Amino acid sequence: MPANFLSSTLVLIPARNESECIEGTVREWRELGARFVRVVDNGSSDNTAAAARNAGAEVFSEPRRGYGAACWTGLSSLPAEVEWILFSSADGSDRLSADDMLRWDGVAASGADLVVGDRCSLPEAREHLKSVQRLGNTFCCFLIWLGWGRFFKDMGSLRLIHCEVFQRLNLQDRGFGWNIEMQVRALELHLKIVEMPVNYYPRRFGTSKISGTFLGTVKAGTGMARVFARLWVQKLRRAPEMAPASSSVSA
Repeated sequence: MPANFLSSTLVLIPARNESECIEGTVREWRELGARFVRVVDNGSSDNTAAAARNAGAEVFSEPRRGYGAACWTGLSSLPAEVEWILFSSADGSDRLSADDMLRWDGVAASGADLVVGDRCSLPEAREHLKSVQRLGNTFCCFLIWLGWGRFFKDMGSLRLIHCEVFQRLNLQDRGFGWNIEMQVRALELHLKIVEMPVNYYPRRFGTSKISGTFLGTVKAGTGMARVFARLWVQKLRRAPEMAPASSSVSA
């Protein structure tokens, strides 16, 4: 494991109409040491793609709307040197400091398969979460605990996963349920999942596509409900073969 895991990590940033935010976000990851920063333009009508390229990112295009669709497209043709995938938001709300990097390096080197950024444990991070985000987080975490036996603290977008492990998950969702399916599948495969407290910041510009509008919230909630229903049905079908869920690990 290198001293800085970002040297062997692809930072993946789905983005739609984030021209005012994306350049700063890409530059921050590059300054932290990320060799590979890939932005997926998810049907933008502004100059998000040009701004991302200007900041030094590789840009892919996925016109089909959906967080999962953008992520899936962005993970094609990975460079041979990439061992890890780090998912990040385009709006600048996900950031790691130099001290954070040391802690994430240690967790990655210790054998973690999936590291999930926890925005709820630090008071200064939690205060920037909107009420709809807190409610959605709590509800999703409760449903995962109910069905798979582990209560997560957060469903944040900042997350690190080993490439080999990601392939084993075989994620099917192409919408807002991508992160839910990732955590559930990781539990079903008994992987080592670590939650890391992280800071969370208000977006640099504009309004969130999900929590910032009523329609966005409804669409996201509906998509998540469909994913939970599908995962629950699949779990029931596999019930005789499944062992108890993996134990909780927190940092």
